[in-house]
Amino acid sequence: MHCKTFHKKKIVIVFTACLLMMSVLGGRLVYLMVFESEYYQELAKDLHERERSIKAARGRIIDRTGTILADNRTVCTISVIHSQIKEPEAVIEMLCKELDLPRETVQKRVEKASSIERIKSNVDKEIGDAIRAYQYEGVKVDEDFKRYYPFNELASKVLGFTGSDNQGIIGLEVKYDEYLEGISGTILTLTDARGVEIENAKEERVESVPGNDLIVSLDYNIQSYAQQEALKVMEAKSADYVSILIMNPQNGEIYACVNVPEFNLNDPFTLNTGESTEGMTEQQKQDALNQMWRNQCVNDTYEPGSTFKVFTSSAALMSGTSSVSDQFSCPGFKIVEDRRIRCHKVGGHGGQDFTHAIMNSCNPALMTMGMRMGPEMFYQYFTDYHLLEKTGIDIPGEAGTIMHNLDNIGEVELATMTFGQSFQITPVQLATMVSSVVNGGKRITPHFGVEIRDREGKTLKKFSYEIAEGVVSEEVSAQMREILEKVISEGGGKKAYIEGYRIGGKTATSQTLPRSAHKYISSFVGFAPADDPQVLALCIVHDPQGIYYGGTVCAPVVKNIFENILPYLGIEKTETAEETTSEEE
Repeated sequence: MHCKTFHKKKIVIVFTACLLMMSVLGGRLVYLMVFESEYYQELAKDLHERERSIKAARGRIIDRTGTILADNRTVCTISVIHSQIKEPEAVIEMLCKELDLPRETVQKRVEKASSIERIKSNVDKEIGDAIRAYQYEGVKVDEDFKRYYPFNELASKVLGFTGSDNQGIIGLEVKYDEYLEGISGTILTLTDARGVEIENAKEERVESVPGNDLIVSLDYNIQSYAQQEALKVMEAKSADYVSILIMNPQNGEIYACVNVPEFNLNDPFTLNTGESTEGMTEQQKQDALNQMWRNQCVNDTYEPGSTFKVFTSSAALMSGTSSVSDQFSCPGFKIVEDRRIRCHKVGGHGGQDFTHAIMNSCNPALMTMGMRMGPEMFYQYFTDYHLLEKTGIDIPGEAGTIMHNLDNIGEVELATMTFGQSFQITPVQLATMVSSVVNGGKRITPHFGVEIRDREGKTLKKFSYEIAEGVVSEEVSAQMREILEKVISEGGGKKAYIEGYRIGGKTATSQTLPRSAHKYISSFVGFAPADDPQVLALCIVHDPQGIYYGGTVCAPVVKNIFENILPYLGIEKTETAEETTSEEE
């Protein structure tokens, strides 16, 4: 009896446990079916869907004339789906032949048991069409877009380029990437449990959204001509490289920015020196590419030399420590502390007034102007002219001014700074400073970006740029325009003179560091018309061989450019003073 009672209790316990387990399982099943059904439906859907990306067409970069500088080409991405391939050997042979790839590479990807395996992207459309024509099962040909630059090297260090993912890497491509990039789309395909696409199952497509167009201030015609002139002078003078910047000094719009040698935007990873990258380490190769991609007008600094006398002379007038009626004496040198700092004219210029001191580019006269101001005042004007700030140009990697701390500016440092040595600025900073001096005193922001438009041409966004007033007074600006015009008509910049046009400017010749290397930088900055500047050009030639004076090397380059672009810009000829001869620096 006792034994039967024990067995009955055991059965009850087991039955209760089973009932409890079934209740738990049932409750879990109800929970999954009711509360988690959506999650598991999505999970099941994911297991039976294959997703392929559709690249978006990147927005175009268009110049001020409507010329397209950066566009897109239709290309193809070739992929394989292992589970769908019925003729693997034929597929391998075909892909090797059409894509010019090693068999080992293709075979490895074709035989890989993945949902989808990319073989090659950025394939020309003609090749993609040929592969599609074979009609091999398991081979997918998807069309997308690749960046294309119609003019190859034109403005390469300004425009920049994109990577394989269509994202900007340098230049305007990366600066304005958020407007240009667009939104990628997708293709969804249904598959069975084996991963084989279900016949007659409709593809789901989410179409890509193309990027918007960037309108820039660059002018294809001006850029092309300036680039031709830069290449001519680089070859003629066996120079290391040449930079030319052309801009509107009234609003900061840049019409041309040349840095030769440029590189091929459609092949940006091949060195433009002709040097092979074989044998280079990855770091050496990257360093060489980075150097090739540098925009010297923006990313590099240099000692501006005598073009900087535009600053010193205008600051001297602004401070009231000098006036246009002042007289200066030049014996050919000036003693500063224990240094004998010479003028470029060994015999000296003798007595001269303020205007002729600038026309003659006389170092002793400029040193005298600087010493009258003193280090504190000179440094304050350096600050007031915004030379310790970056210009804010819309190109990544702008370099900053390299300048002495005020406490470290002694008489020798001050003397050399007055004629553009012992500190460094960028070419775009120099051009911006000269613009302020000749445009009535406005500190403009140099820039390329003008506006964003959609594909139908509707303006979505106009870019605005800061302008600071009062860098110099209208009176001083007018005085400097008149003086700098005489530099061209009567002084050292006479090789930039064009009959019928009023042109102002300043030459420069400076030595690079170390001075013992005897390497020079020749430069010239010019603007027109001199009484109402509408265009400003800066030409810099690094290490020209033979004669290296800025007035001989660079002034003719700007003259050639102005002769072509002034009529193009609608700037008409006026009466000018007769051309005379003078010494140059």
